[in-house]
Amino acid sequence: MKILSTLKFIIRAASYGLFVAVVLLLLVPELRNEQGFSFNIFEHNPEKPRPVSYANAIAKAAPAVVNIYSETFESDPRYRSRSIQKVRLGSGVIMDPRGYILTNNHVVLNANLITVVLQDSTELSAEVIGSDEFTDLAVLKVQATNLPTIPVEEDLTPYVGDVVLAIGNPLNLGQTVTQGVISATGRNGLSSTSYREFLQMDAAINDGNSGGALVNTNGDLVGITTAQFKRLNPQLNIQGIFFAIPYKLAANVMRKLISDGRVVRGWLGISSQRYNMQLQGLVVDTLSANSPAEKAGLKKGDVIYKIGDDKIMSINQALDIIAETPPNTTLIFGIIRNNNRQDIQVTIGEFN
Repeated sequence: MKILSTLKFIIRAASYGLFVAVVLLLLVPELRNEQGFSFNIFEHNPEKPRPVSYANAIAKAAPAVVNIYSETFESDPRYRSRSIQKVRLGSGVIMDPRGYILTNNHVVLNANLITVVLQDSTELSAEVIGSDEFTDLAVLKVQATNLPTIPVEEDLTPYVGDVVLAIGNPLNLGQTVTQGVISATGRNGLSSTSYREFLQMDAAINDGNSGGALVNTNGDLVGITTAQFKRLNPQLNIQGIFFAIPYKLAANVMRKLISDGRVVRGWLGISSQRYNMQLQGLVVDTLSANSPAEKAGLKKGDVIYKIGDDKIMSINQALDIIAETPPNTTLIFGIIRNNNRQDIQVTIGEFN
């Protein structure tokens, strides 16, 4: 009986063990392999971390970035019957599947012939729909449909430190990607107009990149690449400072160029370099002769603290409000003169 009890105990224990093993094999697939059972539960086999890559962003954005070749024909001063052909390189961004392409104005300025080359090497002739010298933007149109378009996020706000990727055709090498970060936003004073507020970044821009796409790591359009600092200041040997036009500004200009062929801006006729933090308004430094500001009675030293219903938080904000106001619109300006607040009616003119 003692031997029989021992056998029953062994058989029962083995049955329990077999049952537990089967459950483990079902619940833990790592214990099984093609050669049969493998009890490697205690083995350490860490996976390598995936390398940081922006391939997905480029795959989304790059098909919408095109190469642009603009040709001009100038008469040869030595031979009147002969003309000189000059080709300017640039890039562009397909914004609409119907064939609207955004680029820099200087890329296609005075061009006699414009050729657009898609990522798949398709060549298309393009015409200029409209251009705006103050933002250095132009809109082209090609006769094609169902074109790939750049991903956009209407409410996108770029921040200092964001990783950005510049896509273009530098030096005619073909589509090329450079990477950097946004160094600053709202840079101005880099051109003859106050309407351009650049994004500054260190993603390299070279000849041929102008008009290309600046995208974030999701592939969304952040801006249109436009200028290198040393071009604006030829005497300076500076590296790593490049600029782009913010997407929101570029998109606004593009819509106006498509609808009207030009950008109509409001004009006040003042200059201001100072913002009075205590009074929270911009200080009028000078007034242009016969300008809307002068005709309305604004004077040097006035502090403009409100335009219409908008409180003035910065000089750039005030300039934007004026620029976006249709000409011949009358606005109420809240000003402070000799510590007295008063309202003045101003009829906005057209910027020429």
